[in-house]
Amino acid sequence: MAQTLLMAFALMLVIEGLLPFIAPAAWRDTFLRLAQLADGQIRFIGLASMLIGTLLLFTFS
Repeated sequence: MAQTLLMAFALMLVIEGLLPFIAPAAWRDTFLRLAQLADGQIRFIGLASMLIGTLLLFTFS
């Protein structure tokens, strides 16, 4: 279980690093726009991301 969790974390880091590596200017612009959102909007994005991730985990496991 621990090995699977570490592998999932490693894969997340690889995926998260793709955009800053490939298109740093676009990543910076996106990050700046995200920083200007209200707290409620950021929370909604986080909630939606968690729900989609959970749905995908249960669908493909």
